[in-house]
Amino acid sequence: MSAYPVGLSQPQPDRLLIEWSDGEKRLCTIKEMRENCPCATCREKHNAPPQPVNLKSLTILNDAQLQPLRIVSMRPLGNYAYNVSFSDGHDAGIFTFELLRVLGEKT
Repeated sequence: MSAYPVGLSQPQPDRLLIEWSDGEKRLCTIKEMRENCPCATCREKHNAPPQPVNLKSLTILNDAQLQPLRIVSMRPLGNYAYNVSFSDGHDAGIFTFELLRVLGEKT
């Protein structure tokens, strides 16, 4: 891929705007990024069959999971990706430029 990010901003707390070297701009939600996390754990969860609902046991959410989803940090990895840390504690995703390029919508 010849295009690379030249600007990252959050015009709203739940959105990330990426400006690319070729002039394209893409706006994606933080939720969309989290749902498309490419780490092995997330890929495994996406491919797993749905778990049956057990009304006798409820999932207990921690404080971070009760808050709106946010990006805590984005660290560049070489010249090909960013490691993204989310407010729910998840920080294993390596978002390649190719993946970031297709998330969200052109603006």
